[in-house]
Amino acid sequence: MDTEGTHDARGTEARSVPRPAAPPPVPALPPAFPPQPARPPGRAPLGEWLRTPRAAAEPGLWRYGHRPRPTDAVHRVPDRALLSGAVIALLGAVLVWSLWRNGYVPHRMVLLELFTPSDWWGLHRRPPAALTALAAYNSLVAVAVIYVFGHFGNWREVFRRYAVDHPQPARAVRTALVAVALAWFVIWADDWLPFYSLAFGVVPHSWIFSDDPVATKDATDTVTTVYHVVVVVAALWVCGRAGDWLGLFRERTGRAPDGRTAAPAGAPADRTPADWPQLREAGQHAAADRLAADAESGRMNDVDCARVRRAWTSVVADPARLPAFTDAVLRDGSRACLHPSGDRDLPARAATHDLLTSQVRIGRFADLENNPPARRGAGAAVDPAALGTSLLALGPSGAGKTRQLVRPVVESLALQALAGQAAVVAVGAAGTPLGADEAYDVIVRPGDPASEYDLDLYGGTADPDEAAALLAEACAGDLPDADVRRAATALAQLLGPYRAAYGRFPSVPRLRELLDGSGDALDELRADLDRQAHPSLHRELDARARQADIPGDPGLVLADRLACLDRPAFAAFFDTTGHSRPFSLRALEHPVRVRVDLPERAHPEAARLLNRLLLAQFTTNAVARQDRSLFACLVLDDATHAVTAGSVRALQRLRQANAGVVLTLRALGDVPERLHTSLLAAVGCHMAFCGVTTWDGQLLAQLWGTEWVETTEVAKHAVFADQPLTRALHSLRKLATGKPVTRDAVTVRKVERERWSASQLAHQVPAGHAVLSLTDVGGEHAPPLLVDLRG
Repeated sequence: MDTEGTHDARGTEARSVPRPAAPPPVPALPPAFPPQPARPPGRAPLGEWLRTPRAAAEPGLWRYGHRPRPTDAVHRVPDRALLSGAVIALLGAVLVWSLWRNGYVPHRMVLLELFTPSDWWGLHRRPPAALTALAAYNSLVAVAVIYVFGHFGNWREVFRRYAVDHPQPARAVRTALVAVALAWFVIWADDWLPFYSLAFGVVPHSWIFSDDPVATKDATDTVTTVYHVVVVVAALWVCGRAGDWLGLFRERTGRAPDGRTAAPAGAPADRTPADWPQLREAGQHAAADRLAADAESGRMNDVDCARVRRAWTSVVADPARLPAFTDAVLRDGSRACLHPSGDRDLPARAATHDLLTSQVRIGRFADLENNPPARRGAGAAVDPAALGTSLLALGPSGAGKTRQLVRPVVESLALQALAGQAAVVAVGAAGTPLGADEAYDVIVRPGDPASEYDLDLYGGTADPDEAAALLAEACAGDLPDADVRRAATALAQLLGPYRAAYGRFPSVPRLRELLDGSGDALDELRADLDRQAHPSLHRELDARARQADIPGDPGLVLADRLACLDRPAFAAFFDTTGHSRPFSLRALEHPVRVRVDLPERAHPEAARLLNRLLLAQFTTNAVARQDRSLFACLVLDDATHAVTAGSVRALQRLRQANAGVVLTLRALGDVPERLHTSLLAAVGCHMAFCGVTTWDGQLLAQLWGTEWVETTEVAKHAVFADQPLTRALHSLRKLATGKPVTRDAVTVRKVERERWSASQLAHQVPAGHAVLSLTDVGGEHAPPLLVDLRG
C-alpha cells in the first residue's frame, strides 16, 4: 500500500495485493461528496460534514446529525388536534372579550367600583383618573382572557412547534413572521384592545391636552407613535430571543458571544474534526494545517478524510511511522496514503454514507406504534460493529434485499476499503447489481473466458489437511447423510501425496480421477512419489486404495460433486500450475474489494458449491489473520444451500476476529431444517423483509422473545337516570350524538406479549419495509423495529 509504511499491516509489506492489471485513472476533479443537509453559503461541504455532530446512540441509529427525540414527544399532541384547539381557543377569547367590551357581562364593574371613589362613576363626564383606572382594569381583564384561553388553546406549544423547533435560519424567519403578525395585530386593534387607552392614561393629562388644538394633535400623535414603537420592540424582543437571532448573527459574522472576533479555527476552545485536533495534540501542526486547507478548499473528500484518519491511527499504534506519515501528508496533502488502486472514491454511490462513523443509511424507522416513540422518524443504519456479529436477511424474491440492503452494505465496505479500514468480498450471480466493475480491485467470473482472475480452489493454503477440510465442507457439507470428517480424510489422503510428488495440488480433473478410485491414476501417483523420502504418504495412498473398494466410501460422492466443476466452461479455471492469476482469500489482510460473479444460470450446482467453498474459506482465513485491524466481510447475495453445520459453527468465531458475514435467503427452507435454530442463534443481526412466511415468522418471533407492555381497556356501562330532568338531558344527548349515555371504566395493566408475532411479520409488514434487529460486537442490543427502506 502506498503509504510510506504508515498504513500497511505489520508483516504484509512484502506481499502483493491482488489488483487489476491497469488501475482506473484517478479522476481529475474530487469525487462528489455525500448528500449533505442545507449548509450556510461559503462553507466547504466537507467542512460542514466534519463539523456536524454525531450523537452517541444505540446500534442501528443513523448518528450523523441525529438529535434525540424529546422525552415529551411520547405525549405529543397531534398537529390537527393542536391547531384546532388553538383556533377554538382564539375564537372563544374573541367572543368573551367582545361580550365584556360591549357591556353584555353583568356586574362587570363591581370590582373596579369597590376600589375606586364612588363619585367617579356617577358623573356624565368622568375625570381623567377614572378613565385611567378603567383602562387599567380592562387591560387586566384582557390579559387574563389572553392567558386563560392561551393556556387552554396551548398557544405556547403552537409557537414552539411551528416557529422555534426548526434549524436556523428557518427558526429566525418563522419567529420574525410571528413578531410582524403580532405587532400588526396589536396596532390594528388600537380601538378594540384597551392597551392603547392605557398608554394615554399613564401619560399626564397636561402633557397631551391643551387649549391649542394643533399642539394637542401633535402630542396625541407622539404618544401613539411611542406606543406603537414600544409594541413593535416588545414583539421583536420576545420573538428574537425565542428565535435566537443574535446567535444566528454571530454565526454568520464569525463573532464570539462577547462581540470580539472568533478565535482562529483550530484554537483549543474551537476545535472540531475539521481542524484535525488529534494531529495538533501530537504537535503536527504543519500536517494539520495542510489537511485543513485541503478540506476547506474542496481538494479533499470524505474518503480522503477517513483514509488519513486511519493512517494516523496506525501511527499512534507504531510511532516509528510518524516521519513517513508527516512527509506524505506535507507532500501529497489529501492524496496521502492512497489505496493501492489509486482510487479516492467509487464511480457512483447509491446510498448515503458517513465514513467518520463507518455507517451506511438503509432507511428510517417508521413512525408507527410498533416502534418506540424515541426511534420514530430517526434514520436506520448498519456499521461494522453490527456486521461483526453477522447479518441474516429473509425475504422473497423482489422484496428488495439486493437493492436496499446488499448494495448499500457492499458500497459502504468498498468505501471503507478505500479508506484502509475494511476488506470486502461480494458474491452474487452474474448480472447482480452490486456496483460498477471500476468499484472493485478484483473481479472473478468463473466460467467466463474473459475473466481476468481465477479462483484458488484450495484457499491459498499449502497445508493438505486444511485444503482438504475446506474442499470437503464445500462438496459434502450440505448433504444430510455425508460425513464431512470422512470426506476430509479421503481428500487429505490424496492431496498430501500429490503435493509432495509434484509441488502443487491437483487440478479438478486430476482430483476427480483420483477420487473415482482409478487404479492407473493411483499407480502413477505412487510411482512419482519417492518412497524413501515419504513413507507415511505411501501408507496414505495404500489406505485410500483399500477404502475405495468399501461400500459407502466418500470418494465417489466427492468425485460426483466435483463433476460440476469438471466442465468445458471451467477448463481454464482453478488452475494449479501457476499460469493463471488466482485470487485467494488469504488477501483479507489487505483492504481489497473483490466481487465474484457466479454462473447461477448456466451452472447452478457449480455456483452453489462455490458459494459453500467461499464461505468456508472466508471463515477460516478471517480467523487465521495475524493482523485483524481491518474489518473483513463476506456478502452472499443468495446463500441458498450455502449454509452448512460447519459454517454455522464458524460464524460464531468471527465476532472476535473483526469479521462478519451478510447472508440473504428467500426463506429458511433454503437451509437444512436441523440448522434453522442454530443459524438464527449464530448471527447477531436479523432482518425480515415484507412477505416472509408464517413458518419463518414463528421462528423469528421465538428468537425475539416477549416484552411487557401496558394495555388500557375501556368498558362502557350504561347510565340510568332517576330524575326527569336528567332523563331529558340524556335523551337530548342521545338524539344529538346517536349514542346512548355511558360511563367509562378504564383498566390499565401490564401484559407480556411477543415483540413481533408470526402473523404480524407475515401480513403487517408493508412493501418496502423490513423488521430489523441488531446486536453489535460489544453486546449492545437493539430490539426488532420496523424500518422504512425507502426513507
